[in-house]
Amino acid sequence: MTKNKLKKESIIPRIDGIARDIEKLRGFAKKPPDEFTDNEELFALSQFYLRQALEGVFHIGEHILSRLNGGRATEYKEIARLLGERKIVKKTFADTRLKAMAGYRNRLTHFYAEITPEEIYSILKDNLADFHIFLKAIKKVLENPDKFGLALE
Repeated sequence: MTKNKLKKESIIPRIDGIARDIEKLRGFAKKPPDEFTDNEELFALSQFYLRQALEGVFHIGEHILSRLNGGRATEYKEIARLLGERKIVKKTFADTRLKAMAGYRNRLTHFYAEITPEEIYSILKDNLADFHIFLKAIKKVLENPDKFGLALE
């Protein structure tokens, strides 16, 4: 039986991009709250890097799922759910944190005018570790694709 192949060139650059985005966001999170919330440029950059990192997460997830039978997803929250069901990430992580990340990606894209600097700062302080959990799971897939019924191209 031929295994569907993951394209490393579709995944590795996104992993690297997410890591770079998170490093930028970690730097912004080190700013004192007042300095962050009073700086419009920092607020805008934070939204940009956060949205870009979230897009990377869901592009990677969609790419992996597209290689699995019945894995196609049409919405970001569905990507999160299927990644958990397919054991790409832990189901509890998928159903809670990854689903929340999907919702926040939609908020950044469609309801950006409602987002406040305080809200973004809180995410930078409290939720960036979720990206590392996701990336660790994806690296396991790349290291052991057979375990997931996949191969690398």
